[in-house]
Amino acid sequence: MNNVYAVILAGGSGTRFWPASRTKRPKQLLALTNDEDQSLIASTLERLEPIVPAERVYVATGAHLLGATRAQLPSLAESAFLPEPVARNTAPCIGWATRVIARRDPTATILVVPSDQHVTDQTGFANALNIAIASAQAGTITTIGIEPTRPETGYGYIEVGDAVSPHVARVARFVEKPGREKAAEYVASGRFLWNSGMFFYRADTMTAAIARHLPELARGLDSIDSAAESSLAAEQEALMRIFPALPNISIDFGVIEHEATLNVVRANFGWSDLGSFASVWEHCARDGRGNASLADCVLVEADGNLVFDARSPGQRKVVTLLGTQDLCVVLTDDAVLVMPRDRAQDVRAVVDQLKANGRVDLL
Repeated sequence: MNNVYAVILAGGSGTRFWPASRTKRPKQLLALTNDEDQSLIASTLERLEPIVPAERVYVATGAHLLGATRAQLPSLAESAFLPEPVARNTAPCIGWATRVIARRDPTATILVVPSDQHVTDQTGFANALNIAIASAQAGTITTIGIEPTRPETGYGYIEVGDAVSPHVARVARFVEKPGREKAAEYVASGRFLWNSGMFFYRADTMTAAIARHLPELARGLDSIDSAAESSLAAEQEALMRIFPALPNISIDFGVIEHEATLNVVRANFGWSDLGSFASVWEHCARDGRGNASLADCVLVEADGNLVFDARSPGQRKVVTLLGTQDLCVVLTDDAVLVMPRDRAQDVRAVVDQLKANGRVDLL
């Protein structure tokens, strides 16, 4: 496995976790569950260590997040961080990271994982990744599908096709986030898995796929590669000039869904993408009345609440709830959010209103 590399995707704005998450402190830089005292991205790196050593891990992030991201991952060398000049979605990001790794090792097999997911079964995670790596090394782009436990409408789905091996099957199709009725139908059929957003491939396989499906992106990456042959300074100049003009498209829509043959590994390792404060509540330890608190609280006749305290130590005060049910209460030094737990997916509406009010200081 000496030619296996990892790319951690660490961009994004994390608007569903406002006010704890901000433009310069997105979701992956937060510790969101009370069974972990480290950020999601630090936990991601730790999960990868048994599979890919730190010297073969790269982190793709925004230039504006570089300092904060490096601070969370002090064990990684400066060269491990790939700061994008501007956000151009995951196809340019993954394409560029693939080229950087291929210059170092043309035979590389690469696994791409998001930085903001939660996993409870580390052994199961490692086993699934090793199966996916073996599938990718045989020349087929591979993903991991999670066994669904409920008709979730916040995830994309993968329909499973013919079996390839005991844990690997062909991908029949990808399905975008469904409505409640369709999600229930998918779960009941046993043929659908949640899309984990993880991808595994050989560097040459992905390079060829991008050339087939996104030739404009391939030409831009070729130009950056040519500049890199001259010097690091030339590469940086080309990156600043070319990257902002690359197609703004996800790897899913731009490449993956156009490939004729894809594999999926069926897995179950306690996975969640922690898409909202409601999912944080689901994955936190709770008291006998269903309350989850990441801080000292006084809870009286309160049921099913989440209290998430992201204030700095000097700003913290006792939080009390009386007679409340199913709320999310989120506190930071400069803002407080209170909402029904079942409205947690709608936090973006608050962010939009703040933008409309010109409150960029809170974003």
